[in-house]
Amino acid sequence: MFFRRKDGYKIEVDPFSRFIPLIMKERNDALVALNQEISLEPFDAYIRKVYDETGIRLSYMHIIYAAMARTYREKPKINQFIINGRYYMRNEIIISMVVKKAMTEDAAETTLKFKFKGDETPLQVREILNKEIQAEKDTNTDGKNATDIFVKGLSKTPLFILKFLVGSIKFLDKINMIPSSALEASPFHASAFITNLGSIGLDAALHHIYNLGTIGAFLSIGKKGKKIVKKKDKFIEEKIMNIGFVIDERICDGFYYAAAMRRFFRYLNNPEKLEEPVNLDD
Repeated sequence: MFFRRKDGYKIEVDPFSRFIPLIMKERNDALVALNQEISLEPFDAYIRKVYDETGIRLSYMHIIYAAMARTYREKPKINQFIINGRYYMRNEIIISMVVKKAMTEDAAETTLKFKFKGDETPLQVREILNKEIQAEKDTNTDGKNATDIFVKGLSKTPLFILKFLVGSIKFLDKINMIPSSALEASPFHASAFITNLGSIGLDAALHHIYNLGTIGAFLSIGKKGKKIVKKKDKFIEEKIMNIGFVIDERICDGFYYAAAMRRFFRYLNNPEKLEEPVNLDD
């Protein structure tokens, strides 16, 4: 149907929520940030368990992505988005990420989008991520994802035309007529954006959300660290990592967001629960 979005469907919200996008028109008006320290002991224990059982080595990223996708499945309101003052529910769980093709200062970067059902285990997430990332780093297949093709096609376009094109995309997005090809190529039309700053030796950042597109959350993963903690009257060294969250507070109320965050960190504290069926009951 004309003016019907391809990436979501319009939903009704309570009378108070209808006014929120009119007061905070842009995502930059509605950013809420959270920096959370997590223990890596449950990660390491689960990674050892999976390796002993399967011989496959998981990474922290595989667990975090699985927890993120599961949380979006079980707490679907955080997958809503706002366009032109109207609320929509996203059709899919999509997570964008930046991939550096080599660990050098001059290496190119690209963005990838991963689609999840929300019931994937960390092992299944590993397979999904590794397949796409390795293809992007392979010299025979790199540059063939939708984003790279779109960007390269415009690389020699004059600046005034680029400004016109970006403005046109924003306008078409507002009236729900953005082309499917643009949605597929845009890393800014997704449930969330995740960046692993720990892979380049940095701690977690509180990264803004872009006004372009529909992303409602930005998650930043920091480098591993250590600290001294007291457990059972003993001081021990514990591995830790910081995670930075920035969210669009307009999407749903704070109580629901808090429940979603508790669910997410519950999975990080006990990754074995990601092997259980999806839980939509609590």
